[in-house]
Amino acid sequence: MAEVLVYVDHVDGAVRKPTLELLTLARRIGEPVAVHLGPGADTAAATLAEHGAVKVLTADAPEFADYLVAPKVDALQAAYEAVSPAAVLLPSSTEGKEIGARLAVRIGSGIITDAVDLEAGDEGPVATQSVFAASYTTKSRITKGTPVITVKPNSAAPEAAPAAGTVEQLAVTVADASKGTKVVSRTPRESTGRPDLTEAAIVVSGGRGVNGAENFPVIEALADSLGAAVGASRAAVDAGWYPHTNQVGQTGKSVSPQLYIAAGISGAIQHRAGMQTSKTIVAINKDAEAPIFDLVDYGVVGDLFEVVPALTDEVKTRKG
Repeated sequence: MAEVLVYVDHVDGAVRKPTLELLTLARRIGEPVAVHLGPGADTAAATLAEHGAVKVLTADAPEFADYLVAPKVDALQAAYEAVSPAAVLLPSSTEGKEIGARLAVRIGSGIITDAVDLEAGDEGPVATQSVFAASYTTKSRITKGTPVITVKPNSAAPEAAPAAGTVEQLAVTVADASKGTKVVSRTPRESTGRPDLTEAAIVVSGGRGVNGAENFPVIEALADSLGAAVGASRAAVDAGWYPHTNQVGQTGKSVSPQLYIAAGISGAIQHRAGMQTSKTIVAINKDAEAPIFDLVDYGVVGDLFEVVPALTDEVKTRKG
């Protein structure tokens, strides 16, 4: 069976959930070979093997941390040349998409980004995408070279499938041309204790109807009761009510959780483009004609300042 390269997204060896999803999808089209770059390979190997990696190719070099993206492309290209895979899969993070695009250019291959599903086909992997602001669903395949595909988080449920997970060192030479942009400082992101927005299984977002930064704790309280991430519409972000890093939409982050709750969000196409692939969508809005209601699985016409606190209390009560 053909091997499929899976780029590992991790923090010092702690494998992030999107990688486990990629391993699950990779097994549909071949045998997953994980590519782990940076420290923590020994820690990561067991998790990767548990989720189907037949091999784990590892490399660590100071250039991976000292320079932006390009040294990691050198390493992934080395893995590609060593394995000759049937496909290369990466998470649809900002970094993942840039690494994937650069790799595709180097090896003369096509690339598909933001896939939401993956299946085997007679002429290569077939990717499902949600396109044109999620107005259409398409199925596509690469027609030139080795398919490079980035996949949105929450596109598949991680499934354990224990495999050998043999760890092998990958020889990597970082080219001088890959050292053009040096990282000069880092500032740790402040932890909110909530899950990452793009990876969260549940997202609660507030929009113009929240009517001020001082009212966003109402949204946060519901999110915390559900163990959810907090999002915001562009209107709320542009008004300075919530950080840009939490913006959901075409010019913000694209999310695809199991449950998306939109409170006080009208449903402009810009916002819909970033959340329309969510599995279940709930909207709370006092305007019964709001476009968001054309999209939802469940809609509540009402004042969010009455509905959201009542929902929060009910969630807490049921959780005991």
